[in-house]
Amino acid sequence: MEKYATEKIRNVGLFGHNDSGKTSLAEAVLYNAGVIKRLGKVDEGNTVSDFDPDEQKRGISVKATPLTFEWRGHKINLIDTPGFADFIGEVVSTLRVIDGAVFVISAVAGVEVQTEIIWKMADEYGYPRIVFVNKMDRENASFQRCLDQLTELYGSRVVPFQLPIGEEHQFRGVVDLIANKAFVYGEGGKAEETEIPSEMAEQVQAAREKVIEGAAEASDALMEKYLEGEELDEKEVLDALLSGVSEGTLVPVLCGSATRNVAVDLLTAAMVNTLPSPLRLQEVRGTRRGGGEELSFPAREDAPLAALVFNTISDPYVGRLSYFRVFSGTLRSDSTVYNASRDREERVGQVFVVRGKTQIPVKELPAGDIGGVAKLSDTSTGDTLCDKENPILLPPIEFPEPIMSLAVEPLSKGDEDKLSTALARLAEEDPTLTVHRDTEVKQTIISGMGEMHLDIMMERMSRKFGVNVRTELPRVPYKETIRKTARAEGKHKKQTGGHGQFGIAWVEIEPLERGKGFEFVDKIVGGVIPKQFIPSVEKGIRKAMEEGYLAGYPIVDLRATVYDGKYHPVDSSDISFQIAGSLALKNAMAEADPFLLEPIMNVEILVPEAFMGDVMGDLNAKRGRILGMEAVGGLQRVRAQVPLAEMLRYSIDLRSITGGRGTFRMELSHYEEVPSHIAAKIIEAAKQEREKKE
Repeated sequence: MEKYATEKIRNVGLFGHNDSGKTSLAEAVLYNAGVIKRLGKVDEGNTVSDFDPDEQKRGISVKATPLTFEWRGHKINLIDTPGFADFIGEVVSTLRVIDGAVFVISAVAGVEVQTEIIWKMADEYGYPRIVFVNKMDRENASFQRCLDQLTELYGSRVVPFQLPIGEEHQFRGVVDLIANKAFVYGEGGKAEETEIPSEMAEQVQAAREKVIEGAAEASDALMEKYLEGEELDEKEVLDALLSGVSEGTLVPVLCGSATRNVAVDLLTAAMVNTLPSPLRLQEVRGTRRGGGEELSFPAREDAPLAALVFNTISDPYVGRLSYFRVFSGTLRSDSTVYNASRDREERVGQVFVVRGKTQIPVKELPAGDIGGVAKLSDTSTGDTLCDKENPILLPPIEFPEPIMSLAVEPLSKGDEDKLSTALARLAEEDPTLTVHRDTEVKQTIISGMGEMHLDIMMERMSRKFGVNVRTELPRVPYKETIRKTARAEGKHKKQTGGHGQFGIAWVEIEPLERGKGFEFVDKIVGGVIPKQFIPSVEKGIRKAMEEGYLAGYPIVDLRATVYDGKYHPVDSSDISFQIAGSLALKNAMAEADPFLLEPIMNVEILVPEAFMGDVMGDLNAKRGRILGMEAVGGLQRVRAQVPLAEMLRYSIDLRSITGGRGTFRMELSHYEEVPSHIAAKIIEAAKQEREKKE
């Protein structure tokens, strides 16, 4: 593929709700560009975009896939993104590297949840966009219903640039309101220019007036002429429309059918003609590594290099692939670059452009272009590649925090090392997956964006790394503590053939304030326990505290004072007094009125007003305390404190309650006493688990 000047490049993200037809649309675009010879189908698993086994198995997109192709003297880097909420991280990374967006909505379902969510994200970047109403040939399809919904949500900037000729099974083409021409499509997406159907004349005239109004709103000079009743020149209107779309003040609405390849060619032309080139960025801004000083480079190919890695995938044949966008300068094959994020030099081998799983080698990629490179040893998603002489750190990609966690353990004993390696590799590939070892509950915890996300990660681990795992909800890290002061003896006597074991320790325990942890006090006088064995008593107490008393959870917030004891000059030893200390604590716990503590989380939930009642009711049922509510950008923010035990499946619950429109985040606030009826169940479950192990 030849090198394209920056003004001839278009970087376009394909966004929309799951099952709106984005992947089928991408397939039709590639077919029309002559890149593929036949249209693949999602349900047959043979599309260019969905080549990953997880995607083919489920019939959904899981990864954001660059699809580079040439179209009438331009190069388009089209990125097909997942529409399922669990893979929003792929959308977030794509939004960092594009210059314009195409939103695909189903003519049957209209504007759905994920479309709304991503639309707001695109607003934050100020991206120009096109809406493509897909599936016009399906039963119950309605272009006008979708247009009304779009106008209601996003206002008068939404303007139809096309009208469908027929709907449902009668759909056969579109009227181009800008050119005032009709196009009817035959087999294979062949377009024929025809007269506008006479029965549509009034509808077309009314729609064209709306388009002209949109053009006038995009240009002050045109608005003046329009208000004075002057005839607007067609070229003036077209220029104003193109300018309005490019600047994001107008959102054109097109329509068609991806699977029948109807009007997809007009959408591709609109990508080139109305969405901006990378020249929209005058400069790229970042900071100096270490100093935080702001830097900027011109967004030109003759400037210093600044490229952002926005995605990483593991290819079974090539190894790790890093996808990047060059924001300034030129990234060349067989060169050395500097990873400013990690302070490492990287050797770049062959640079290529990406079309699904196909890599097309190129000599270099200039500012504004998107491509990939294999086998970078220390580079991950979000890293900046630049010149060592002109280092710059581009702002990192801010991925959403994980909302669901599972505990994992290998099915096969001895696979622990393989499991940790596999999880580390998966986390490198997917920044929305996090892994940590919870020492309190002794579990390996993986966290992600939802149930399907974690399921796919586990399947990928089995397929790529040969590690099969058992999963369960994480254990809640309860703690145990006491209400009363108590004293008890810990006596350890054991006689064997040689030296015996002997140690006696008297210990007093008393409660401390919540969060104070543990204090050990030595009040031994007269050497009844020699000084060298005092640390042994403390060690035994600490060990017993880790093992717990009621249900096997760590004991916290107490002071232990050793004040008396006995020893034997021959039989006493370190282990004797460790056991004595441990026994003393356990005996004292029985008299100290022990109880369970549970973690209470600060929870912040963002939901549309319509779902407030259901969300509040659910929080009350989860033993939550509502702390406050406030309006935030058309949504309601609810702040509450809820026990962690009630929040383990909240991502699923909230999605169900709000139809996917609600989001939440949480962090630990403090520990509180578990209600007695719930504590009894926890203690009984722990007892049964112990008996099972024994």
